[in-house]
Amino acid sequence: MTGKIHIGIGGWTYEPWRGVFYPDDLTQKRELEFASRALTSIEINGTYYSTFKPDSWAKWRDETPDGFVFSVKASRYCTNRKVLSEGAESFERFLDQGLTVLGPKLGPINWQFMATKKFDPVDFEGFLKLLPREKDGLRLRHALEVRHPSFDTAEFYDLAAKYGAAIVYAVDDEAPEWPCIDQPTADFTYARLMSSREDEPTGMTGPELDAIAAQTTGWAKRGDVFAYFIAGAKVRNPAAAKALIAKLG
Repeated sequence: MTGKIHIGIGGWTYEPWRGVFYPDDLTQKRELEFASRALTSIEINGTYYSTFKPDSWAKWRDETPDGFVFSVKASRYCTNRKVLSEGAESFERFLDQGLTVLGPKLGPINWQFMATKKFDPVDFEGFLKLLPREKDGLRLRHALEVRHPSFDTAEFYDLAAKYGAAIVYAVDDEAPEWPCIDQPTADFTYARLMSSREDEPTGMTGPELDAIAAQTTGWAKRGDVFAYFIAGAKVRNPAAAKALIAKLG
C-alpha cells in the first residue's frame, strides 16, 4: 500500500509572501487559487480562533483544483480546556460550521494542545470519545498535536491507536522540549515541520529536504501523508513545500 502525499503550508494570506511566492501583480482574492496550484494541501489555521460560514467553505472548495486537500485546525475552545472531556458543546459548534461542504477536499482535523497540557489518560480518553468518525456522510480523520513531554509514553500511543487518531509528528528547533513522536497510530501521517530558516532560499538545505523526502516516502507506505511547512521562517515555507514536492516527483 502506498498512500497519497500532500505537501503544503499553513494558511494562504501572508503579506511577506508577496513577490516571494505570490506574483506582485496577483490580486489578494486570487491567492488561494494560486497557492492551491503550486502546492497540494493547505492547513486552515483561522478555524483555531473563529468559525466560518458555509459560504466560505464552499468558496474555498470551488477555488481549488480537484485532488487538492485542506486540513483544518480545530477550535482552541475544544483543546484549551482544563477538562477536555467536558467540551462537547464546543465540539458541536466547531464541527457544525460547514467544513463538510469541502467534500472530498476535507483532510484531517488537527487538534492542537498547549505546551502546558499534561497527559491525563482518563480525561484524554474522554476527549477521544467525543471525536466523531464521520459527519454528513464524510469520514473524519483526527490528528493530535501534543506539546508536553508527558505524552511521550506508550499509554498515549495505545490510546491514540485505539481511536484511530494520528499523533502529529512535530519538529521545532526552537522548542526542543516538545515531544517528537513518530508512531503509526492511524492509517495516515500528519507532520508539521517548523524548522525552516530565512538564510536558505528553500527554507532548508538540499540534504535536509532529501532526508524529509525519504521520511515522507516511508510514511506513505502506511497510508496518506499530510506534511506542512509551518512557523520557522514563514516567508520561506512555500519555497520549502515546492522544493519537497519537486523532490518527491
